Amino acid sequence: MALVLATDDTGGPEIFASLQGEGPSAGVPVAFVRLSRCNLACTWCDTAYTWHFDGDERAHRDGVTFDRKANQVSLDPKDAAERIAALGQNRLVITGGEPLMQGGALADMLGHLPDISVEIETNGTTKAPSHVDIRVDQYNVSPKLAHSGNAADLALIPERLDFYACDPRAYFKFVIAEPSDVEEVLKLQRTYRFIPGRVFLMPEGTDSETLREREKWLSGLCLEHGFRMSDRMHIHLYGDTRGS
Repeated sequence: MALVLATDDTGGPEIFASLQGEGPSAGVPVAFVRLSRCNLACTWCDTAYTWHFDGDERAHRDGVTFDRKANQVSLDPKDAAERIAALGQNRLVITGGEPLMQGGALADMLGHLPDISVEIETNGTTKAPSHVDIRVDQYNVSPKLAHSGNAADLALIPERLDFYACDPRAYFKFVIAEPSDVEEVLKLQRTYRFIPGRVFLMPEGTDSETLREREKWLSGLCLEHGFRMSDRMHIHLYGDTRGS
C-alpha cells in the first residue's frame, strides 16, 4: 500500500528536517513528513494544497484550488522511511492533511523506523489503528472550532474527543482567531475534562504581524484560564512556505 504525500515546491515529497514550530515540542529538531488528503475543510487552512483540489467545492477563504497530480505524490512506505532516516533526526512529526486517514501505510513506514520517536498531528476525528498507535509517543490533537467552517458533527466527535482526553500522550491545540473562540474551548474542556496544562491556544495566522497582534490578547486569556499558549515559530523563521 502506497503512502500519499503532499509535494514540496520542487514537486517531490514533502519530507524535511526543521524545528517543530507549534505545541508542546516547539523548538525541538525533528523530521517532518506531510501526508495528503483531509476529511475536514478549514476555511483558514494553511496547507490547503493537501486537500482543496480542483473540483472540490468546499469553502476556503483564498478561493484557490490545486491540481491534484501536481500536489500529491505516492511513495512506497520503505522509500519514505529511508528518506526520513537520511535526515538524521531522532524524532518524527507526521502531519497533513489528516495523517490518520492512511493508517495502514503509516504502519508500514514506521516498521522501517524502529528507533525514531513519533509525534502525530491530528484533527481528532479519527483513531490510529493499533499497529500505528503502539508507535506513537505524542498526539497533538487540534479539534476544529466553529470558525473553521466545519460542521460540529463532523469536527467534534464525542467518542474521539473522550478517547484523546483520556490518553496521557495527547495534548490539545486550539486555533484561535477571536477572543470569543475561547468560550468554545472552555465548553469543550468542561465536557471532556481536558487538563488545562495540556491545552494550548494558538493564534490563527500565516504572517508574523497577525500572530503577534493576536498573541497580545491571547496571552491574557491563557493566564486567566490556565491554558498554555503556542506560537507558530516556523512562520516567523521561514514564512508561510512548504517544507519548513
